[in-house]
Amino acid sequence: MTNQILVVDPLERPDILRSLASEVRVRILEHLTRNGPRNVNQVSEDLDLPQSTVSSNMQILVDAGLVQTRSEKGRKGSQKICNSTFTEMLIAFKESKPVQHANAIEVAMPIGLYTRCEVSAPCGLCSPDAIIGLLDVPDTFLDPDRMRAGLLWFNHGFVEYQFPNNAKLAGSSIRSLELTVELSSEVPGTSKDWPSDITVAINGHEIGTWTSPGDYGDKRGKFTPDWWKLAGSQYGDLKRWEVTDSGTFLDGVRLSDCRLGDLELNDHRSIRVRIGVKEDARHPGGINIFGRGFGNHDQDIALRLIRA
Repeated sequence: MTNQILVVDPLERPDILRSLASEVRVRILEHLTRNGPRNVNQVSEDLDLPQSTVSSNMQILVDAGLVQTRSEKGRKGSQKICNSTFTEMLIAFKESKPVQHANAIEVAMPIGLYTRCEVSAPCGLCSPDAIIGLLDVPDTFLDPDRMRAGLLWFNHGFVEYQFPNNAKLAGSSIRSLELTVELSSEVPGTSKDWPSDITVAINGHEIGTWTSPGDYGDKRGKFTPDWWKLAGSQYGDLKRWEVTDSGTFLDGVRLSDCRLGDLELNDHRSIRVRIGVKEDARHPGGINIFGRGFGNHDQDIALRLIRA
């Protein structure tokens, strides 16, 4: 199993905290994480617990998105196989906003100004005023009106943005790079329990993958326009990647060993940022990217270079 990290803000996901407020459920989750997929009877035998106890507690973990199930043929009909969704869970309160640096160089990129894209349906774009082009037609992502987009979504693939490397142009050395964007999974309709592995790469180097918990539709996004249907994606999580000489961090939590030197910033006059869902993702749950006029954060994609 590849490393799958869930970073939980307890103020946003109290349901996950409630699901973990049981020694039985924690034991079940640990057992699945350490030993791999099991059916309910196997877990019951391994942990010496009644089958009914395991079954009821397993359902609570499934409802919270911490366990996934699939059906397989057994000796007597079908059986439900359970596996843990994540290998690690971290409880962290989100920062209200990134720390401001007087020596930062920031560029804000509208989400529709990508320079490359390869996307698959279901997919679409819309501005704060209307849908752009045709829904579920990947070629619509080439429509010149895409520059007005405030929300875009697709199943798998990527969009790639080319930011100016203003630090190189100014002859400045860099001690960290920060990328901030509002994201969620994408499912027809919405579902808070719909994990999706969203991968970010810079200059062709993957800096890490974040598993989005779901596609949020429990309430209208603060900036989502009134004409957008309530049954559609409303907002995402504002995520902040930071690449330093020590590695890559997501919302302050170490995510990968990709370091600033790996990005070859001194070799390029631009910085290519790719955001997407890979075809071989363990959780291929699509992606929503929110920009100005949609979601809970009225902002473009922000790239900040912190000078040394």
